[in-house]
Amino acid sequence: MIINKTSDYTALQPSAQNDDKSKNILEFNKEFNEKYANFRNENIILDFSNNINIALEEILLFSQKSRNHKKNNKSFIIVCTNVDIDTMTDEMIVVPTFIEAEDVIEIEEIERDLGI
Repeated sequence: MIINKTSDYTALQPSAQNDDKSKNILEFNKEFNEKYANFRNENIILDFSNNINIALEEILLFSQKSRNHKKNNKSFIIVCTNVDIDTMTDEMIVVPTFIEAEDVIEIEEIERDLGI
């Protein structure tokens, strides 16, 4: 797992790209769950932009953490270029680019500051 922290968010992405993309996401999910306590109070971006064949079911592995994270008034954004956004559940935010993920965090921070 590659972890990049800024003052606004923590970005996480799978470190090893092996031939079995599903195994890669499952391993990332396991490691993410193990290390979640380290960044549960921060805005999170999960960056799967390098995973070309990621499936909706693999994205949904993170839905419970997304719900819990949002209850704590923090952003939880997934960057994925090939998932059909229209099939995604409303409780998860999936965007196609990292810049859009940063924009969503900025907007959500403003909304939280305004009490929206």
